[in-house]
Amino acid sequence: MVQEKGNGKVIVGMSGGVDSAVAALLLKEQGYEVTGVFMRNWEEQDGTCPAEEDYEDVRRVSEVLDIPYYTVNFTKEYQERVFSYFLSEYAAGRTPNPDILCNTEIKFNAFLDFAMKSGANDLATGHYARLSHDPSGVHLQKGVDPGKDQTYFLAGLTQEQLHRAMFPIGGMQKKEVRELARRHALPVAEKKDSTGICFIGERHFKKFLMSYLPARPGDMVDEHGRKIGRHDGLMYYTLGQRRGLGIGGRSDGSGESWFVIGKDLQRNLLIVQQGEHEELYSLSLTVDKLNVIPREDLPKTFSCTAKFRYRQPDQAVHVERIEGGALVRFSEPQRAVTPGQWCVLYRGDECLGGGPIESTEPLKRIRV
Repeated sequence: MVQEKGNGKVIVGMSGGVDSAVAALLLKEQGYEVTGVFMRNWEEQDGTCPAEEDYEDVRRVSEVLDIPYYTVNFTKEYQERVFSYFLSEYAAGRTPNPDILCNTEIKFNAFLDFAMKSGANDLATGHYARLSHDPSGVHLQKGVDPGKDQTYFLAGLTQEQLHRAMFPIGGMQKKEVRELARRHALPVAEKKDSTGICFIGERHFKKFLMSYLPARPGDMVDEHGRKIGRHDGLMYYTLGQRRGLGIGGRSDGSGESWFVIGKDLQRNLLIVQQGEHEELYSLSLTVDKLNVIPREDLPKTFSCTAKFRYRQPDQAVHVERIEGGALVRFSEPQRAVTPGQWCVLYRGDECLGGGPIESTEPLKRIRV
């Protein structure tokens, strides 16, 4: 279950969840000298602090496993490297993925540096992913549980970062992880998985964003330019969104659901449409900065598969590398491909890397 590396000192990034707890358990069983470290990346502004509850779970798990544990504070680094980017992207009308940036800038950058300075040989996490090593370098492969694979969130990592990484549960199914936690009486065996953006948690997303970015309401129009209603601010909506538009029950429509199909930032217009039609689909996308994981250089043009959002089934694409980025053409039109999200490339089970989506080529252009 655990990738083969020489026994030594390993720091495990422990979140208070079952996945990182079992990662620590497996490594200890393999004979590693394991230390659990809880990262504090966010300071709550409203007085609530779920991080305290998570750290308490880290303490309880570590005591059962009989391993040392402590916490390290990266709130300053997180604010500067992740949260500021998150806000600037939303202010620009894009939809960023801060979890990917958290892995590249915090977990496998600031935290990895901390682990190495602490004398550890490697940094382990509870990600559902696998690593293989050969003379050509490190290869990042999908976790064996297709419903939990997290290579999408690791696509920004480099050879140097992956060389020091360990993903002990990548070869397991989620149900196996929980069963192992039960068998060893880990107190988080039945703990619910966390979902959504880490610093937002269970809070209402729009209300959270409103507390950091000023709202700029405007008109909501259909693809013909007809005013349909008002929006609260373009940053609160994403392509393909159906819920929360507040325009249901109109008597002059087709009765189909309304979807967001575009944004006009210059005129502050949110463009919507009834039904899922051609305007919601794209033929290709561009990535300005493509991170390539394999050490061997990828060809200038090649075919592979890609995901444009987490949990999406792999889609057949053709890639043309251009000046550090890429043009990615789809074999079939793709729905609601969103600038700011990541396009992640795969060759079979191997993750080749990826980058944030800069622009898309629509199947049918919107002229409002």
